[in-house]
Amino acid sequence: MLQRRKVSTDVEKVKQSMKKSTSIDEYRRLQCVYLADEKPEMTLKEIATITLYSESTVKKIVSEFHKIGFKSVKDRRGGRFRENMSLEEESKLLKRFIEQSESGKLICATIIKIEYEKAIGRQVNKSVIYRLLSRHGYRQIIPYKRHPKSNQEEQATFKKTSNQ
Repeated sequence: MLQRRKVSTDVEKVKQSMKKSTSIDEYRRLQCVYLADEKPEMTLKEIATITLYSESTVKKIVSEFHKIGFKSVKDRRGGRFRENMSLEEESKLLKRFIEQSESGKLICATIIKIEYEKAIGRQVNKSVIYRLLSRHGYRQIIPYKRHPKSNQEEQATFKKTSNQ
């Protein structure tokens, strides 16, 4: 049996945080800490069985909590990961293209991609540009596959009567 020392964490604060937690993951991490401090006779395997984590994850969660505190159990994910530019920088980059498009010039994603790559100093996929445009409320405008005033019957008779 693994004997752990009881750290001077306030078990009541952990219990209150468990009641206030909004995500299941945060609750489970707090549960690991609570069980480890409240019941030091429990093994890591028993705590892992209860919280549905692996033994190594339970050990990591408890040790991080004792080093860092409540910040370690909070879910830190959210927002944009690996962003190349802030939203303000992106809108500043797009502002030039808005002015050009208002003057009647056709702007395509390839031109924006080239300027974006110059700004960040490396190459990116074209999907990055389309996500950027979508994030700022722009949409892709593509032409119809056929002209709206085209007549299918005339085209069919032309195909039959033309010299091929």
